[in-house]
Amino acid sequence: MKRRIFLTRSLVLSAGFLAERSLPVFGTDGVNNHLPVKSVSELFKLFQNPGHQYRPFVRWWWNGDKVEAKELIRELHLLKRTGIGGVEINPISFPSTGDDLGKKSLTWLSDEWIDMLQVTFAEARKLDMICDLIVGSGWPFGSETLKGDERAQVVIINAEKLEGPIVYESSQYNIFKTIDPGVTEPNSSRTFEILSLKLVPDPMSGLGQVIELSDKRKDEIIRVEIPAGKHVLYGLVKVNSFASVINGAPGAAGSILNHMDKVAVRKYLDHMSETIQKKTGPLSNHLRSFFTDSMELEGCNWTGDLADEFKKRRGYDIMPFLPFTMFKVGRLGGVIDDKYGASKSPEFAEQIKRVRFDFELTKAELLRERFTATYLQWCKDNHVKSRAQAYGRGFFPLETSMGYDIPEGESWTTNWLKHKLGEEMPDEDYRRGRGYTMINKFVSSAAHLTGKRIVSCEEMTNTYIVFNATPELLKIGSDQSIMSGITHSVLEGFNYSPPEAPFPGWVQYGSYFNENNNLWPYFKYLIDYKARVSSVLMNADMYTDIAILPATYDLWGDIGVQTDPFPEKLNIPYTSIIWESIHKTGGAADYTTEIIIRDSTVKNGKLCYGPKQYGTLFLVEVTSLNPETLSKLHDFVASGGRIFCIEKYPEKSLGFTNYKEKDRQVVQWIEKLRAFADRFILIKKPADNRFLEWYRDVMVKYNIPHYLKIENPDRFVMQNRYQGDDKSEIFFFGNAHKFNSHRTNVTFSKEITNGSYPWIWDAESGERFRINLVNNQYELELGPAETRLIVFNKEKNGQKWEPVPTTGRNARTLEGSWEVEFHHSRENWVKTIKMEPLKDIKETEFVNFTGTAIYRKKFSAGDPKLTFLNLGQVYGVSEVFLNGASCGIKWYGRRIHNISPFLQKGSNDIEIRVITTMGNYMKTLKDNPTAQKFTVLKTKDQPIQSMGLVGPVTLYS
Repeated sequence: MKRRIFLTRSLVLSAGFLAERSLPVFGTDGVNNHLPVKSVSELFKLFQNPGHQYRPFVRWWWNGDKVEAKELIRELHLLKRTGIGGVEINPISFPSTGDDLGKKSLTWLSDEWIDMLQVTFAEARKLDMICDLIVGSGWPFGSETLKGDERAQVVIINAEKLEGPIVYESSQYNIFKTIDPGVTEPNSSRTFEILSLKLVPDPMSGLGQVIELSDKRKDEIIRVEIPAGKHVLYGLVKVNSFASVINGAPGAAGSILNHMDKVAVRKYLDHMSETIQKKTGPLSNHLRSFFTDSMELEGCNWTGDLADEFKKRRGYDIMPFLPFTMFKVGRLGGVIDDKYGASKSPEFAEQIKRVRFDFELTKAELLRERFTATYLQWCKDNHVKSRAQAYGRGFFPLETSMGYDIPEGESWTTNWLKHKLGEEMPDEDYRRGRGYTMINKFVSSAAHLTGKRIVSCEEMTNTYIVFNATPELLKIGSDQSIMSGITHSVLEGFNYSPPEAPFPGWVQYGSYFNENNNLWPYFKYLIDYKARVSSVLMNADMYTDIAILPATYDLWGDIGVQTDPFPEKLNIPYTSIIWESIHKTGGAADYTTEIIIRDSTVKNGKLCYGPKQYGTLFLVEVTSLNPETLSKLHDFVASGGRIFCIEKYPEKSLGFTNYKEKDRQVVQWIEKLRAFADRFILIKKPADNRFLEWYRDVMVKYNIPHYLKIENPDRFVMQNRYQGDDKSEIFFFGNAHKFNSHRTNVTFSKEITNGSYPWIWDAESGERFRINLVNNQYELELGPAETRLIVFNKEKNGQKWEPVPTTGRNARTLEGSWEVEFHHSRENWVKTIKMEPLKDIKETEFVNFTGTAIYRKKFSAGDPKLTFLNLGQVYGVSEVFLNGASCGIKWYGRRIHNISPFLQKGSNDIEIRVITTMGNYMKTLKDNPTAQKFTVLKTKDQPIQSMGLVGPVTLYS
């Protein structure tokens, strides 16, 4: 018997033994239903030594499912040693630029593939690591074995402008070719069917002008006599099996599943769980959760009974209106021309917007009932938690996340704008400089409304600066995720890649979490930091008392549901800047929806839902509301609550049926609300888009609740407030700027400080220190990329916080010549130069260097005393040695070391090691397709990166 086969079988037998154990490892409890942490001392013990459930997980790409038992075990040990707490097993297609070494791809759900699952389960258990498992492979899930209506469907229009009198002729083939969906992965099995043909004048003013030509829809050659004048011929076409799974692994590629077919969904899910459990036993013994990636359904908008369901729910027939509600669409169903087709009179355009809203609402309801509810029930039936990015085109952006045990958002080191994370944070563009995506606030709000403490995040998704992502950059983005409400990270991603794979290995997506990365030994510092922060936040509730209602339903009517979390277009693009501004000025907010408002109770001037109570509500340019919602809002205001309408009052209803009567009711409710002049308030948005300053002034003028007074708010500095089980108050402050520090006085409200004392919990070291307030005020100083965790509790005495000084007496700069020794990590050469003055490596002959640059110098000192060394600007991870002794590693922000214990009177030898990124070097590897893909080709062509010690290097006491 070959050794590899023997090893595999031995491991599988071991896993099989574990599968027979009767007690589940995770089961249905213990994920969000934590036992209360009874005291702050218990919480601090968790903080000092976080368990595996608090540590970041990784998305573990099983590239091409070319996995082998020995390598799976090796990689689990590698992850464990760097501090990872769990893995999300994620089969995916093989990277387009990888060398597969002739290794076999295992078919999803085959016996061999399940054997590898068992190997993973067994080894993870030994290592005290947690496993999640993605449903299917790629996104959205599907497989090669789906039949007929089990496959996703889409309805699209072809709108051809014509001017008569002419005789128009076209083949069905030509129409199908014109509208063939521009999906990411076309399906070779797709079929086309014309549902209707309609000729209309351009412009048009109503359905009465439609010339019905649907009797010709099955003609091979469609021949139409076009009357004089301008017209548009609308062809409504259904495409069956229109798209394939994006990046699906063998066995789980092929057609996308029809997520609006309840029977098909349950059949697919049962097939997966039953096939695996025949070999493994109950998956609840091995898994924390089943995971579903973002619902990128490629624009799927149809199922067999949708028209019937629409009529049942909305009270009229969608089919006469449907062609006129649609736009020209592209990849993921994104709108690429919202002026497509005939222009419409204002009255007809208004009717079409209402019908479009009804259509989007019907789709969202069907997806909630037939996919989400089915998926959640399947997870419960298998006693495994549900985890999902429960958003995408067609889903309720907030409500869908509410049912999941572990709702998940996503954050990016870069987005499609290639924005400068840590360097920009403008109010005029909600995307630039943000690590979090716009969807995160919807997801975390859903968690808060349902009392969930684990808010997961695919973090930090990276398809651009793969080889240039530093622990510092990842920290900045990850800290921003926390500000959006995230409490736990699933790092994206760790690529299954055997050591023998040619450099840089198999790379699918994600930051280069790989042992070949220069920075690999230093990611553990980021991971330990993240684990400590999560151990606190996952055992507390985020405090929010302000609600924000985005104009989501107006968006649905205007341009349809967008592709969350990357909408092509937003009607009110500054919406997320509102919650940011609230958190930057000492308050806290959640999003809400009409459904949540209507299901809320009103008590003492609060909108109450689940554990949350909101006394203030912002309507962000909301034009349309249902009368029932306004009735509830009237009760809210009448009982003492306040509503701030930004820019406008709501003025009309939603939906088509009986809309004129409902519009009248809306106007009546608004008039009733306006009678409360001090509690139903119209405010104008800032003309200069400076929302931070605008909100600060609004907050002061109207005394909007805030628990902190932040004297000098800054766009890069934000805070969240949390409350522990023992009523301890917890604050997380963060500075997202990569280069600049910020200082401000922060005054805590008396309800927070009364009888409690503040402590800084240092998430890097696991230590804590007492700080003193003067009149409830604390001077908060945050260096670049720095955060501060402050916990109020009843303990009074402890070690005092001594911040590291940034300047001091007797300061001097270490000037003159430095010896710089370059150790190339890939080409294994060493070269030495003299450098005077210090400069960015990219400005030297070593611009394409990667590895470790060692800076050496001698300097003299007088009597040893308290002395600090400030390295100034450093690009990379740095470690300082003084007289042969390590003074510590710094991986972000300020690079300041207390060198007193190592300083000698007289001559001293200083050595500063800087570990660089790899991107500049990767650009030079012209014959390496993976290197070129992520540094040069197409949209990923990156600028040369800064590297090394720039200084100035100063000493002071």
